[in-house]
Amino acid sequence: MARAPHGTLYVGVTRDTSRQVFEHREGVGSDIVRRYGVRRLVYREAFGDISDAKIKLIEEENPRWEDLYETILNWGPL
Repeated sequence: MARAPHGTLYVGVTRDTSRQVFEHREGVGSDIVRRYGVRRLVYREAFGDISDAKIKLIEEENPRWEDLYETILNWGPL
């Protein structure tokens, strides 16, 4: 979900997308969504299990499941 193009983003997981989006649009539920006005559904991907979604994301960016610790040392503080 997003506030506007290139604006505040909200990433979530739900079993009921229609209900979740309705609640966000009505300002019900997440404090972050309400505070930042994140009400636009801009991306949706369906999976049978949340673990499948996580694995897909990892394998798209890190298909060999390499330890990324060394890469974050140069990132600096968050």
